[in-house]
Amino acid sequence: MNLVSDRFVRQSELVPMDKLKQLTVTVIGVGAIGRQVALQLAALGVRRLQLIDFDQVEPTNITTQGYLAADLGRHKVEATACAVQAIDASLEVEQVIDRFRPGLVTGEVVFICVDSISSRAAIWRSLQHQCAFWCDGRMRGEVLRILAATDSNSRDHYDSSLFAQAEAQTGACTSRSTIYSASIAAGLMLHQFTRWLRGISIDCDMTLNLLAGETTVN
Repeated sequence: MNLVSDRFVRQSELVPMDKLKQLTVTVIGVGAIGRQVALQLAALGVRRLQLIDFDQVEPTNITTQGYLAADLGRHKVEATACAVQAIDASLEVEQVIDRFRPGLVTGEVVFICVDSISSRAAIWRSLQHQCAFWCDGRMRGEVLRILAATDSNSRDHYDSSLFAQAEAQTGACTSRSTIYSASIAAGLMLHQFTRWLRGISIDCDMTLNLLAGETTVN
């Protein structure tokens, strides 16, 4: 077997580790998309990770969110922290078993993976001037929408996406979901993150309809 001592060698031209290791990354909501984001961040090599969620693992979360049967009844933050540290034991993980609350100190990088537009809007109002990179993953069935904000133009565009909750489709964003859709959404979010790390312009708004095979990018 050919053993490589540096586990990051194959991504070295795609992920600038010197920049990544300086950042604290916050994931708000570790449900379907958020758990996959956390796992991929751990594999990518993030050094400091903050996980925020109040919920506990239920049976349907095994199917759609990738939790283990042994995780049933545990807080999602606790179960996800164990999973990411199984990937990298040296990863520093801050567990916040609670809803996001204004005044909470978060990282320079924020991945928002919550269920409702109203929650997104409230968190955005608190953090929009505090984070350097913001990425929001939305999913309904096999339709994914990824929004990223890093400058004034993309922040203005993100603001425009926060329509009134009454205008949203009925049901939570993850009320119809699959593990593969969540994994794809997480991958697209990390792609925007690594573009930002490399100084490449981001796509501030991407929609991918898996069933129709259609992609729209702004």
